[in-house]
Amino acid sequence: MWKTVTLFILSMTCLPILESFAQAAPEIEGAWEGKLNVGQTTLRLVFHFEKGAEGYSGSLDSPDQGAFGVPLGSVALEGNRVEATVPSLQGVYSGTLRADGSGIAGTWRQGASELPLLLVRSSGEAPPPPPAPTPDIDVSGDWSGTLSVGGIELRLVFHLAKDDGGYSGTMDSPDQGAKGIPLGRIEGEGLNLRIEVPAAGGVYEGVIDAGGGRIEGSWSQGGRSFALTLVSVPEGEAIEKPKRPQEPERPLPYREEEVRFRNEDAGIMLAGTLTLPEGEGPFPAAVLISGSGPQNRDEALLGHRPFLVLSDHLTRHGIAVLRFDDRGVGGSEGDFASATSADFATDVAAALDFLEAREDIDAGAVGLIGHSEGGLIAPMVAAERPDVAFIVLMAGPGLTGEKILELQSALINRADGADEDVVAWNARVQKIIFDIVKTTPDDTEAKARIREALTGAISRLSEAEKKKFNVGALDLDGEIGQVLSPWFRFFLVHDPAPVLRKVTCPVLAINGEKDLQVPPKENLSAIEDALKAGGNTRYEIVEMPGLNHLFQPAGTGAPSEYAKIEVTLAPEALDLITRWVLAQTGR
Repeated sequence: MWKTVTLFILSMTCLPILESFAQAAPEIEGAWEGKLNVGQTTLRLVFHFEKGAEGYSGSLDSPDQGAFGVPLGSVALEGNRVEATVPSLQGVYSGTLRADGSGIAGTWRQGASELPLLLVRSSGEAPPPPPAPTPDIDVSGDWSGTLSVGGIELRLVFHLAKDDGGYSGTMDSPDQGAKGIPLGRIEGEGLNLRIEVPAAGGVYEGVIDAGGGRIEGSWSQGGRSFALTLVSVPEGEAIEKPKRPQEPERPLPYREEEVRFRNEDAGIMLAGTLTLPEGEGPFPAAVLISGSGPQNRDEALLGHRPFLVLSDHLTRHGIAVLRFDDRGVGGSEGDFASATSADFATDVAAALDFLEAREDIDAGAVGLIGHSEGGLIAPMVAAERPDVAFIVLMAGPGLTGEKILELQSALINRADGADEDVVAWNARVQKIIFDIVKTTPDDTEAKARIREALTGAISRLSEAEKKKFNVGALDLDGEIGQVLSPWFRFFLVHDPAPVLRKVTCPVLAINGEKDLQVPPKENLSAIEDALKAGGNTRYEIVEMPGLNHLFQPAGTGAPSEYAKIEVTLAPEALDLITRWVLAQTGR
């Protein structure tokens, strides 16, 4: 969609604590164990539920990942319905307790995916996995390789250690800022090696070179496989981290405060970081609103932390900044998977209330800065809140999601070297899917219709066309799961124009000239037209030469360049935003 392809890490989100029923309700105290099939791996989960005076609490074990005692955020039993969450991860377990109390039949929800998970009563002692056979050649040490996913190059680093029980280890993805992902079962026979990564739902399989310094193989995840060659890293040689020269170094010339605030409408607590300039204040302030996908407070992406860099620059120039984890991410409660942009707007409104209530913040000078989807959400809040002092739309949309995705797909495919036949095929597939999503509200019926339509379209291709269009890599289940999520259904048909016509505060709308995800000319002109139609004369529209969707200086603007570019946010974009905000707040 709007974000680049990333590794899928198993995680959990929080839901509001549900009120418990009368004492006659069934009990769930004790240990419950189940097996989760993630991709090509099986992941055991053990929930430990304890009942106290204030209700249930507990912890989670994931023996195959070597994780034990992970605290649960909320445990709710309402009638025979059970829901358990873990704030430090992202996902939700929901199930129905059997009448005899012997099991809980439910699902593990992560992102747009739902996986069945049956829990049965357990002794609570999760036995270690049986010893795995090992390859003939010792593969202990560090192994590095580069994965090409959708035109994006991502380095993977495996750290393998051998003991009497076989191999164990962790995996890093330096270009995504992910480190220490636990490995599951590691086994081999002869020169063959297989590594499971349950947290990512992935498997690496390869053949070890007779010399022991190279492994030729593939990474499989989400029904797709990608070639991945691993090379042994000499002992003592450090894996180079991406250079990010704009990230601030301590000590900082301003104050940082870890904060929590409540969204009363959703019944959730959100966590973030408030940076305050030196001095007493009160200060003008901005709430940062992240783009699509589950984002932390820094909007971390491919080794970059754009919101960290932006907040640092603004605060050094006298503007307080609140950036916070999306609901269900990091320290924030809530269920990301079931939320839409409209739900996220209520989180932003809660952030606004929090800032305006502080004595060190100028309540009349608090605005919103949104990137990508955040640029869709900021006008939604400003249209309903006359207290919003300003909004900055960084690559914000002016068109419907359907039109943006249509333009985006063609531009990115061409930038990656695809010919017009491939562009046309992808457009055809998109239209088939989108038409069904828009006209079929029932998910079960929509799934069947999409599967039937796509299967039929593929069957009419020649063998040469199937190869050219790479239809073997089309993950039907993954595609269907994404487009039927509540977020996507909302985004596809939402038109920003009527909302923008209601915005009366000052607006700065900026796009990079080479933005292929939210194309600048079409979206900036649509934003300007809507503001004019609403009678708003206090706006500025800027297309910034040479910058991409992340406001980096770019070559083609393709997402495949994002991780390779050292600059996180172009200085000219930082300066423009800062000067404009200071001007609107009278500083």
